[in-house]
Amino acid sequence: MAWMAGCAPLVQEQPVTPSPASKTVPPSGAATPRATPNMNLSGYPPAFKDGFTDGCESLRGNYRRDAGRFGKDNNYTLGWQDGYSICGRQKR
Repeated sequence: MAWMAGCAPLVQEQPVTPSPASKTVPPSGAATPRATPNMNLSGYPPAFKDGFTDGCESLRGNYRRDAGRFGKDNNYTLGWQDGYSICGRQKR
């Protein structure tokens, strides 16, 4: 009798794209484009990458934090905190 492994259907998680209105923008009201940090973030979920980029950008004078996602999406929150912390250490 042959056993087959991996017969369960694969489910792919679809990334959630935040609405532009949910982003916190600088006080001037002019949205600035996101700069991708010089880090290898492959393998991390999209929400973590978004948070990391926003946290890093916050140290460059473009304060960004998606208030709607920060307290509710753990990946975004951890990404933002890591981005802010790591990019802050690199700045020194």
